[in-house]
Amino acid sequence: MPLAPDLAETLARARADLRMGVPVVLSGAAGGALVLAAETLSAARFALVRGMGRADLVLTARRAETLKARAYDGDVARVILPEDADVLWLRGIADPADDLAMPMKGPLATRREGDAALHRLAVTLAKSARLLPAVLVLPLADPAALAQAERLTLVDAAAAAPYMLTLAALDHVVSARVPLRAAENARLHIFRPEDGSDEHYAVEVGRPDRAAPVLARLHSACFTGDLLGSLKCDCGPQLNAALARMGQEGAGVLLYLNQEGRGIGLANKMRAYALQDQGFDTVEANHRLGFEDDERDFRLGAGILRKMGFGAVRLLTNNPSKIAMMERCGIDVTERVPLKVGENPYNAAYLATKAAKSGHLL
Repeated sequence: MPLAPDLAETLARARADLRMGVPVVLSGAAGGALVLAAETLSAARFALVRGMGRADLVLTARRAETLKARAYDGDVARVILPEDADVLWLRGIADPADDLAMPMKGPLATRREGDAALHRLAVTLAKSARLLPAVLVLPLADPAALAQAERLTLVDAAAAAPYMLTLAALDHVVSARVPLRAAENARLHIFRPEDGSDEHYAVEVGRPDRAAPVLARLHSACFTGDLLGSLKCDCGPQLNAALARMGQEGAGVLLYLNQEGRGIGLANKMRAYALQDQGFDTVEANHRLGFEDDERDFRLGAGILRKMGFGAVRLLTNNPSKIAMMERCGIDVTERVPLKVGENPYNAAYLATKAAKSGHLL
């Protein structure tokens, strides 16, 4: 049907549904699954799902390790629900906020038989919706029938799993002149992914020569640092220093990528901050939440650079991972330009962790 949503549009609906607490149905080769995000699950829906069959709470291996639960499936763990489990129990397992206050959350039994492909996809969906990576998954014999009867979004798992590993095409929407304090001759470009996810921006300073390496920075959005002037990170000073350097040289491009909190979203970033207040470092906090050290996708930066006609950069960064990804994506990094600014008593430990655990060149 020409008017029906395609796969990208269906996945965008699924992400929105999960954020609102609405179930999503996955359809696989041998049955399917009903999926609900633990973070937004209501007590009423939880009661209904428990009455429909044997549901599991699926966590990432990172979160399972914190809870001393075995991840038999490698990257995910299927936690068997106790008979007396309720929504509060579910959220307590999914969210580490009270781990120290209530350390004995187990022992947790995890499932080891059967295929975990749908469970893995369900967790990936929750992550892409910027929710805690914890989902309630109920196996279904006839997923299409339930989706139709309950008017739920139905996702073809075989098509969705590989698609979610690819980078959505980016469309250049518009650009306009925006004089900046650091560079009066600047233009702001808006790029919109075709999968309905967040837009990304490029600040072009001057008229950079497309045939020469351009001074460039891949800057991930940081609401607290860039806008509020937070002292917990060095993001705001890095943003301002990069634009100032481009203004001084008269040319450059700063990519502002909407990947807040190393790609986990602002709400989860605040959860990580709360865990840091309990004594965990930034990497440990991400792991306790169920995320990897860094969930960002720097392929976005390479895609935008190519769209703008750039093939080589002098990259303003302290992060070797950005250099490696640019090179893998066909963008030649002719020079790493250090950007060592913004250290203060509030973020000294954070910066030390980035250097020790993430390899940042500080």
